Amino acid sequence: MRRNRVAALLLGLLALIGMAVLAPATTASAAGPCDNAKTWTAGTWYTTGTVVRYTDGRYYIAEHDNPGYDPVISTWYWDPYTCQGGGDPGKPGAFPVSEAQFNQMFPRRNAFYTYSGLVAALSAYPGFANTGSKEIKQQEAAAFLANVDHETGGLVYVVEQNTANYPHYCDRNQPYGCPAGQSAYYGRGPLQLSWNFNYKAAGDALGINLLNNPSLVQTDAAVSWKTALWYWNTQRGPGTMTPHDAMVNSRGFGETIRSINGSLECNGGNPGQVQSRVSSYQRFTSLLGVTPGGNLYC
Repeated sequence: MRRNRVAALLLGLLALIGMAVLAPATTASAAGPCDNAKTWTAGTWYTTGTVVRYTDGRYYIAEHDNPGYDPVISTWYWDPYTCQGGGDPGKPGAFPVSEAQFNQMFPRRNAFYTYSGLVAALSAYPGFANTGSKEIKQQEAAAFLANVDHETGGLVYVVEQNTANYPHYCDRNQPYGCPAGQSAYYGRGPLQLSWNFNYKAAGDALGINLLNNPSLVQTDAAVSWKTALWYWNTQRGPGTMTPHDAMVNSRGFGETIRSINGSLECNGGNPGQVQSRVSSYQRFTSLLGVTPGGNLYC
């Protein structure tokens, strides 16, 4: 009897082991911003990029660090947030670059350039990297980040390094002048926003007084990313279309270069600079698993 009982126990143990081996492993999926969202609580400190669920069930994302200001009242600190639009590439409408991919793209990035700051800025231009086919969305995200990579040395530089240029960016022919000072409008941020008229225009579009407070572009990550998205989505620069339109209409990466630096780089102006941008774009599209498309050069 004892031997039979031991044998039965052994058989039961082997059965359990077999079940464990045959049972499929459970894999944890990466949680999106809304999956981790907690109900907003007054007096709680929230950092830029945090998504909260308000008392009415709607979601808001912190545009700036704040000590628990009411999202419905303090609209400079909070923006309404659509849960499909966060940084989870697996969800419809989400930014097609994950945080892990972002970190791969910019391994030496300055801590100022946070992924959460970029995600917080997306609400300002919801069509960005969210228009057209999946391929076009990925291509636009890669194109934007490739130009950013070139402009900032891999998201290393927050401000323009040539300080001798600083006094040149004040156009006093503008009726509003340069209230922050002659040398206050130097290049800042992912696309190196410069000139008093650009700070004025970007600030007006974003509802932020950048003409008087240009330093926000180098101290607030969400504001910094928003200025780059403002240029990308609304400005033609020396080109004939915005970089956003160039990508969603399949005009090619080369047209984004033309809209940013025109003849300074294109048409033989500086082929080395063009190649630097194109190489970054090819690297990023490869990382995202999408073809770069045609018309890469300008």
